[in-house]
Amino acid sequence: MLLTQELSALVGRSFADEGFDPQLGAVRVSDRPDLAQFQCNGALVAAKAAKMNPRAVGEKIAARLKGEKIFADVSLAGPGFINLTLSDDALSARIGALGDDPRLGGWRAQSGETIVLDYGGPNVAKPLHVGHLRSAIIGECLKRLFRFVGFEVFGDIHLGDWGLPMGQLITELKREQPGLAYFDPANEGPFASASPVSLEDLERLYPKASAACKEDAARAGEARQATAELQAGRAGYRALWKHFIDISRAGIEREYADLGVTFDWWKGEADVDPLISPMVEKLRAAGVAVEDAGAVVIHVARDDDKKEYPPLILYKSDGGVMYGTTDLATIVDRVESVDPDRMLYVVDGRQRDHFEQVFRASDIAGIYPKEKLEHLWFGTMNGKDGKPFKTRAGGVLKLRDLIDMVQERAAERLKESGFADGYGKSEADDVARRIGLAALKFADLSNPRTSDYVFDLDRFIAFEGKTGPYLHYASVRVRSVLNKAEAAGAGAPGPVALTEKEERDLALILLQFGDAVKDAAEKRLPHYLCDHAFTLAQAFSKFYAACRIVDEADAARRASRLSLARAAGRQLDLVLDLLGMPAPEKM
Repeated sequence: MLLTQELSALVGRSFADEGFDPQLGAVRVSDRPDLAQFQCNGALVAAKAAKMNPRAVGEKIAARLKGEKIFADVSLAGPGFINLTLSDDALSARIGALGDDPRLGGWRAQSGETIVLDYGGPNVAKPLHVGHLRSAIIGECLKRLFRFVGFEVFGDIHLGDWGLPMGQLITELKREQPGLAYFDPANEGPFASASPVSLEDLERLYPKASAACKEDAARAGEARQATAELQAGRAGYRALWKHFIDISRAGIEREYADLGVTFDWWKGEADVDPLISPMVEKLRAAGVAVEDAGAVVIHVARDDDKKEYPPLILYKSDGGVMYGTTDLATIVDRVESVDPDRMLYVVDGRQRDHFEQVFRASDIAGIYPKEKLEHLWFGTMNGKDGKPFKTRAGGVLKLRDLIDMVQERAAERLKESGFADGYGKSEADDVARRIGLAALKFADLSNPRTSDYVFDLDRFIAFEGKTGPYLHYASVRVRSVLNKAEAAGAGAPGPVALTEKEERDLALILLQFGDAVKDAAEKRLPHYLCDHAFTLAQAFSKFYAACRIVDEADAARRASRLSLARAAGRQLDLVLDLLGMPAPEKM
């Protein structure tokens, strides 16, 4: 049970004993830490409902609470706010229990869920760019968080691997290397296991093909025909397509690995292609899918809509499928594969209307209920001009270039600060990689998911302020204190006994970890974890500055402070792991 839940239950009983709803006893961290540690505002609501003086209600509740040993002080403020301060013994006991808890006070859901988490969404043959960053970082953090609270999670990358770009690539490659066996319609294989193209070839061929198709209707027609033949099963095209996927996946895995991002499923649009025809036929038979201007659609508009939602197109008038078709078939596949309790999509906020269409269609069709489908949309990473981040030349920045740029700046910053002095090259490179990753990830995750934010590398990479490198420095500092204590023979951590304000403040922050986890998981907002990590790092810094630890003369006090330091370090490292940005051992 979280400390706030424990206190709410206790205060709630006092409300119930006075004839009020026990829910009015909800306790939260105080807005005025100078007055109290916790507060309850329920007396004002109770008084309004009972037509009583709120201060009189507050006095009745406070009188009951003053007899509880857990409180050092119970007082009233204003018209009836109940202020609560815990006794040092109560705080100490709970910190001792937290230190023995492998989860370090982290909230766990009462019942587990099976979740499919859709994040990443790269396209085959296209290099990952800065626009792929937020989905990957947020999705990875949520996956780790959901698993921590007890959910079973399947992370799906959802590759774009089956549409017109494949036909464009095939026809462009045919122009460059027409003699390849893949282009002989009579050749059924087998074909060479080695790819005729590299990742660099694909990155060059795709924009060239795309531009040619936009300028030349005949070229566009060839690409559409090649796409149709690929999807119909032409052997040579299927073999080429498999090469495209394998080559692209190697590059995609490399970039995501550098971000500490992994996936359980590497499924793409092609995986659900066999499901589309039977799905549409079933929906047509049920009257859910209907013909409209030659296309097959599901009408999703409602009478009470405040904006227009066009029908979800399943088949275009030429028989082609749309993103909505494969997205709906993907829901079918996920239901058949794991029958999840919930499906969550970490995708750019500019796709909100699309997902609203798909979710409504799924609900109308009886495939999967809309209330279990969530679009966890996010804002954009912008440049200092307030527009989506681009290169100085105005182009889209490759993710590889962004990662390299951040790590190079991290290496420079380490050198300037002297934090990597005496390291060998490989060790210094590893620290720079971790610091760069922390700078990039924390800058993203510390902002509310639905907000835009400005990319400012100099600010992100700083070792001061609310940054990833600052949290890494705090983690390393705690580890250094504990190592020094061991080397000095200062004894082992022991029972916690709080006597100083900075000790109490640190203890209270440690005990708020469960609330941060609960809020982040239930609201799907990782920034609650970031806020907790930063507040914890600050609290430890103040504790470290005010209280002797390794050289404390009193053995019992020294053991207590070592326990506090150990709990702070372990909890901070746990949060950093949930955020996907583990700290280096030293710096």
